[in-house]
Amino acid sequence: MSWAETLRAASEAVRAHRLRSVLTMLGIVIGIASVILTVGFGQGAQDEVEEQISALGSNLLIVSPGSSTDSGGRRGGLGSATTLTLADAAALADRDAAPDVAAVAPVTSGQVSLEVDETNWTTSLVGTTTSWPQVRTRDVASGRFFTGAEAAGAADVVVLGPDTAAELFGGSSPVGESVTASGRTLTVVGVLDSSGASASGSSEDDVAVVPVGTALTISGTTGGSVSTLYVEAASASTLSAAHQEVTALLQTRHGVTSDDPDFSISTQESLVETANATNETLTVLLTGVAALSLLVGGVGVMNIMLVSVTERIREIGLRKALGATPRVIGRQFLVEASLLGLAGGTVGVLIGVAGSWGLPVLVDQPVTLSWLATGAALGTALALGVGFGVYPALRAARLTPIDALRSE
Repeated sequence: MSWAETLRAASEAVRAHRLRSVLTMLGIVIGIASVILTVGFGQGAQDEVEEQISALGSNLLIVSPGSSTDSGGRRGGLGSATTLTLADAAALADRDAAPDVAAVAPVTSGQVSLEVDETNWTTSLVGTTTSWPQVRTRDVASGRFFTGAEAAGAADVVVLGPDTAAELFGGSSPVGESVTASGRTLTVVGVLDSSGASASGSSEDDVAVVPVGTALTISGTTGGSVSTLYVEAASASTLSAAHQEVTALLQTRHGVTSDDPDFSISTQESLVETANATNETLTVLLTGVAALSLLVGGVGVMNIMLVSVTERIREIGLRKALGATPRVIGRQFLVEASLLGLAGGTVGVLIGVAGSWGLPVLVDQPVTLSWLATGAALGTALALGVGFGVYPALRAARLTPIDALRSE
């Protein structure tokens, strides 16, 4: 009996009991679809996290000041000191001192209440330099960013985030209009494009960006200390080298050592790794639960194939009496089990693919279809059919013709 005849006979046997075959495949269908969608949700969450963090700046090093100690000996948390300065930013921007640093954006931040006529809105005030759009990968949707001359002269200009502009001016263009910040009148020269990202619980689109000197004047701060230095590496491959250069240069300037630094450096990669580690853990747990459905489906295939062997004992005896070998008999039942597994896997994959297209619309959560996971799931379904079909096939192959023909 050729493989083609075996496949035809197995297909006819599966079609002869359609309802039973469908119910047998149901566990595999649910398991395969669950695995595909679970992996898709996990991958979608990881992609979303990476996209949002990338929107905060590419190849980015974030330098924060260390902790402060008051007269009573109480130490504040990281970032409470005023150890970073504009002079540090200028030193890091020197390509001779830090050749793997592409740009540096010093930032002083705080909260400010902006007023336009009878409307007021409290937003994040960011004082920085002209390199901020490059380092933070932000574009200007309308108008322009402030110039180097305006930054050097602490001009009364401001660039608003899109959310801030909408709250203060509604749907009209704010470019050229004036806003009041702590009694100081600022001219709106531009509106940022939306980044869709957030940092430290606040939206990156609700912000007012001014020259650093202007921000220090508005906040009443004296001196040249800043709250953060955003350092852009020349490329992703030189991020580690830039990290070492920034560390060495600041240690030298501040007269500190690696054992007791007065600053800390974090990277976007560490944020991505932390967020993805959580997503991966949840994905593994949910995939494990979905895999149980596959196991149940495999047991169902074995159960139904055992029933099929019992029902067809006389058929098996007759075929053996006509010359069919145990190998041929076992092969037919193994092919039937494989067809059930493959059919269930195919239907499960189709449902999973359809779900990956339709569910994001319903649950507002991205689902990234992994073709590797899809192929692995289909292969697993076939393996389940083969694996759980071995015992029923062996049982059918071992029946003796005389005992099979006697069976009622």
